[in-house]
Amino acid sequence: MTEVGGIDDVTVRLPGMRVAYEGDSLNEADLAGTWTEQLQSWLNQAIAAGVAEANAMVLATADAEGRPSSRTVLCKGLDDRGVVFYTNYTSAKSHDLTVTRYASVTFPWYALHRQVTVRGEVEKVDIRETAEYWASRPRGSQLGAWASPQSQVVESRRDLDNALAAIERRFADVEQVPFPPHWGGWRIRPDLVEFWQGQQNRLHDRLRYVRKDDGWRIERVAP
Repeated sequence: MTEVGGIDDVTVRLPGMRVAYEGDSLNEADLAGTWTEQLQSWLNQAIAAGVAEANAMVLATADAEGRPSSRTVLCKGLDDRGVVFYTNYTSAKSHDLTVTRYASVTFPWYALHRQVTVRGEVEKVDIRETAEYWASRPRGSQLGAWASPQSQVVESRRDLDNALAAIERRFADVEQVPFPPHWGGWRIRPDLVEFWQGQQNRLHDRLRYVRKDDGWRIERVAP
């Protein structure tokens, strides 16, 4: 007998789990003149709808052997140059980006039956922009960036707590904590930005801006 709420019960239910998408259609005439304007519009709508962490995006990278990794990061910059997130430059994601110079991110707005994917080459954000963003971070986040050897193996949680305590002592008398030399931003400079709107019968709308030699073009692709 399958236990209600148990693992076996979840396994049985998974094939039947689905959501009926009944949102507005997405047509070529609905799109803004640029991918930046369209993404900003959808982001604003997600924020207005109360989507938690509306600026969260799933970052996909690959290492030198082509092995993929994905994780969630926060978008902290958006303009015609691309989308920006910040991280430790010694992290696994930064190692991947240094090797391949290419990445993809997806904004998953499940509640709105929408997602946006941005794909392209990457570059490091300059020091001026990094310093400006760093100054906006809470002090605790700044200290955490100094304390964490991101993506490295640690023996225990106590090691992290001890590292943070040491950093707190180091900067106890410093009003403005400087940003670490191993920390900064990555910008994805898109060659493709796809807008996905869920539709009935799984015939979803997928419209994308694609960079060509003569500028940007809009394409519709099958779901």
